[in-house]
Parts: sequence; C-alpha cells; structure tokens
Amino acid sequence: MAHEHAHHNTIKNLKTAFFLNLGFTIFEIIGGLYVNSVAIISDAVHDLGDSLSLGTSWYLEIKSKGKPSNKFTFGYRRFSLLGALINSIVLLAGSVYVINEAIDRIVNPEPSNADGMILFALIGIVVNGYAAWKMIGGKSLNEKVISWHLVEDVLGWTAILIVAIVLQFYDNDYLDPALSLLIAIFILYNVFKRLKETLVIFMQSTPKEIDLLTLEEKILNLDGVVSTHHTHLWSLDGEKHVFTCHVKLKEINTLQELLIIKKELKNVVQGYRFAHHTIEVELSEEECSMDLKHNR
Repeated sequence: MAHEHAHHNTIKNLKTAFFLNLGFTIFEIIGGLYVNSVAIISDAVHDLGDSLSLGTSWYLEIKSKGKPSNKFTFGYRRFSLLGALINSIVLLAGSVYVINEAIDRIVNPEPSNADGMILFALIGIVVNGYAAWKMIGGKSLNEKVISWHLVEDVLGWTAILIVAIVLQFYDNDYLDPALSLLIAIFILYNVFKRLKETLVIFMQSTPKEIDLLTLEEKILNLDGVVSTHHTHLWSLDGEKHVFTCHVKLKEINTLQELLIIKKELKNVVQGYRFAHHTIEVELSEEECSMDLKHNR
C-alpha cells in the first residue's frame, strides 16, 4: 500500500513539473524574442529538453506498471533509454542552433531589454525553483535525475538575472550573447555525457557499479564448481540489471549435492539484487549446448 502511494506521488510530481516546465518554455520563447535575449532563448531550448524528459518520465512511470508481455518479455523499463536518446538529440540540435545565433549576435551586436530580462529571470527562478522543490525529495531515479536538471535551470536563470542587473548600470551588447554561449556550452557538455551513458547502456555494456570478475570469482570459489562460461551482464535501463551464466560442475553423485550447489549459486547472485538472473549448471560429463551450436 505504501509503495502504491509513493508511486502515485511520483506520477503526480512528474505531471506537475512537466506542465510547469512546458508552459514556462513556451512563455520563455515568446519572451526571449520580445526582449531580444539570446540567453533567454538558449535557456528555453534547455527547458524544452527538460520538458521532454519530464513528459517521457511521466509516461514511462505509468507505463512501468505494465507487466511483461510476449512482445516485451523484460517489460517496458528499457523504453526510458529511448526517451533519453530523443531528449539528448533535441538538446544537441537546439544547443548548436543557439551557439550559431549567439556567435552571429556577437559579430552583429544588438541591444537587449534589461528590464524584460529581469522580469523573466525572476519568474524563471520561481517556476523552476517550485518544480525542483516538488521533485527534490523524490524516491525514484526519475525524480532524482530531473530534480538536478531543474536545479541547473534555477542557476541558469540566476545568471541571467545577474547579467540583466549589470546591464541596468553598464550598457554592453556582448554580455547577453556571451552568457548564451556559456549556457549552450554547459548544456552540450551535459548532453554528451548523458548521450554517452545512454549509448553505453544501449550497447549492453557491463554496469560500472558491478565488478564482473569479482562476481565470477565468488562463483568459482564455491565447492563443486569447476569453471564458468557464456557469462553475460548488462542493464535494462541503467538501474535494473540482468545476469546470465553457465557453470560447469565437478562430478555430482547425488541429487542432494546438486541442490546444495544450486542453492549456493542462488545466494551469490541474490546478493546483487538483479532484476533478472539465469544460471545454467552443467554436469562434468555434459557438453555445453551453446558450444555444440557454435561448433556446427
């Protein structure tokens, strides 16, 4: 019951943050064009990416309750990687556009409306600050990751506010495009990091928090185990991991001996809390079916 209540709160928080962020993004784009601020437009591009993240996370949080099907036997958790990939591509394209616009504005400077920038910055700090506050105490991975994105937005708007205040006393047409360049470069840096992590999971790399050699060593140290082969470890979504392994056994004389070894193997893998694990045990006189298949 408590888990269902927490899940409901997660969905509610994601929904609230999504509509706040999306509404403010539209407001930002219109306002950025109105006050002629590339910095505000660059932050709007970043917020658009966050809106995609929030919307995808909201949808996937609901979708994740669905049971595995014949089509998706591991369930729907891996869909989150697709959302992260789409989000990264949008942010990548948007950041390139903003950098191009900012460079053009530096070459051909235009004045910005400092009063309008201050107004938008204050609204941005309040809206993103409230959304971050709603997400900051979240228990799910989605909430924790997105809360940091929203905190970054608050910091971005704080920077815009500082520049706008400076423009009130010191007229400089280069400050706004220079700030937009810094914001876009910062976004690009994080986009490349996120994109790299996403692609690594897509390529079924071994999760970095698990030492596969140590895991295999624990299995090999069990009495009755000769060797391991066809060992595979990968992640569904960066949080839930899958482990499979073939284990070659020494000579087994009784069913009881086999059951004891299988129980010890189960105890080893249960310590890692895999979302799914499969261990196939092979007797000393038995040939691996996978090796027979590969040798044909």
